[in-house]
Amino acid sequence: MGPWLGGRRVHPRLLKTFLAVAKSQNVTRVAEQVHLAQSTVSDQIQVLEAELGAELFIRTRQGLLLTQAGEALKSYAEDILALVDEAHAAVETAAAHVGKSLIIGALETIGAARLPQWLGNFQNRQPDVNVHLKIAGSNELIQGLENGALHAVFCFEKGPIDGRLAHRVISSEPLVLIMPSKEASQALTVDLESIATLRFIATERGCIYRHMMDNAFAKAGIRPPTIAAEVGSIAAIGRLVAAGVGSALVPRLAVEDMLDRGNIAELPWPGTSNTASLVLIWRRRRVLSPPLRRFLVAAEELATPFRSGDGLPLHAEQSLL
Repeated sequence: MGPWLGGRRVHPRLLKTFLAVAKSQNVTRVAEQVHLAQSTVSDQIQVLEAELGAELFIRTRQGLLLTQAGEALKSYAEDILALVDEAHAAVETAAAHVGKSLIIGALETIGAARLPQWLGNFQNRQPDVNVHLKIAGSNELIQGLENGALHAVFCFEKGPIDGRLAHRVISSEPLVLIMPSKEASQALTVDLESIATLRFIATERGCIYRHMMDNAFAKAGIRPPTIAAEVGSIAAIGRLVAAGVGSALVPRLAVEDMLDRGNIAELPWPGTSNTASLVLIWRRRRVLSPPLRRFLVAAEELATPFRSGDGLPLHAEQSLL
């Protein structure tokens, strides 16, 4: 059973597939994301088009683009799926059958450097709630929130957040330029022009650190440094820098141990943006599950380990609902 559209009943699964294709503009990528065969994704789109009696996508060199009918459906599909999720949550809460588990997502950096103590404190105070931690990249974390696979995520803020999501700024984390210790001792100046002559180890495109690095050079009108390697793991980047492969822009919290041991050296990042906001994000709903509500309420007190060195406080950017 599903909602009625145009006098026909449409299964929510078809709407989820439609929105995924509308976002990625590529059936193959969607199939990989949802672990389905490419033909199955294509079939679901065709079934939805047949049910609605309209073509929803056109194929271009840039990928699959929404038709006028597809654009008209998009906002309704988002609202319908949000209501379906809220209805499930409301019924479960009313029936007192809500699970005691929370699935929290986080970037590798945050999961390793900050979450162990925070989640440990939370579970000590809420022993009946089972917390599961999933480590992933920013895009996968947000997708997990959107499809219901994750209840809340910790990541760095990259820009405006979807209105269907609520968020809270936890702290402002400093970014630093890390270099092999010998090279850092020889560095006479630290400006973007001198940094542009270095070999860099960078995170993949789409990552907040890579975004901030690229933006800094673009705004200054300076050609960016040569990328010696693209690496998905901040820990691996730190080890490569220590080995002399190149320099890197990373959050200081991720390399504190290596700095203390003297494996690498840090220099201030001269870009206009030298901090990244660490945020807690969750799906905005009329009814939150009791475990998630308790987690969000406890975040005010449990966030103490996250506070940055300048004492920036935890503050709500959005209400809980």
